Amino acid sequence: MIVDCHTRIWESPDQMGRDSTGWLIRGGGQPNLAAEPSDHAAAAREVTRTLVWGFRSRHLGADVPNAFLADYAAQHRETVLAIASVDPLEADALERLGHIAEREEFAGVTVSPAGQAFHPAHTRAMRVYELCQVRGLPVLVEPGVDLSPRAVLEFARPCLLDEVARTFQSLTLVIGSMGRPWVEETLALLAKHPRVYADLAGLLRRPWDAYHALLAAHQRGLTEKLLFGSDFPFSTAASAIEQLYRLNEMTHGTNLPAVPREALRGIVERDAVALLGMA
Repeated sequence: MIVDCHTRIWESPDQMGRDSTGWLIRGGGQPNLAAEPSDHAAAAREVTRTLVWGFRSRHLGADVPNAFLADYAAQHRETVLAIASVDPLEADALERLGHIAEREEFAGVTVSPAGQAFHPAHTRAMRVYELCQVRGLPVLVEPGVDLSPRAVLEFARPCLLDEVARTFQSLTLVIGSMGRPWVEETLALLAKHPRVYADLAGLLRRPWDAYHALLAAHQRGLTEKLLFGSDFPFSTAASAIEQLYRLNEMTHGTNLPAVPREALRGIVERDAVALLGMA
């Protein structure tokens, strides 16, 4: 069992948003990056199940339609689960969430405090979390630090999710990309809250960052709370798995400690669908 917990699709990069300066979100400077369903389906053959995240932000003028994700998931029912996006600051956010909860294609909800410009414990956001807890929908948090110059960086701090986890103790939260660059804050939350997890999306393309984050997680006994994520279309599952297993190469010929291979294998082979209550 290999579950890729963090991927995206879109019909055009424009759907990820364009700010008032005309700056187009292109994912690390990769222009015209393709993330069409056919590309995703080809890359996903390397894994058992895939979670496909949506994105919606009034602040950035972004909208990867949830219906688009649902249609794709419906065509690949055995392998794909859609993670619908909700912008808590929109007036009809709870109504949208109610419709999402009724669709079997949706296995969770994603929000991006930085990309949607809201404090994680904003009153409207807390209502979204409350309904997700009632409906048994995990909330996957996109850090959003790379989305746009207009992203509100201070709202991406993982420590701001502590109030959310304290208030909704039955709610499952997944912090995308280990909350990079605030990995230590993410680890503190993983240690403190039983229902808080984190994925590795994006980290594995930065070997030193990934090594440091995973070693810190291992030394704190927290690797069981880490989930594999390829960050497609910026990487593929096959490439991300290879990068993960090669993590310790930089320690060769040094006194640096290695992250045990069994811990790395545990991340790759973790049944995140069952762990997050999506089964």
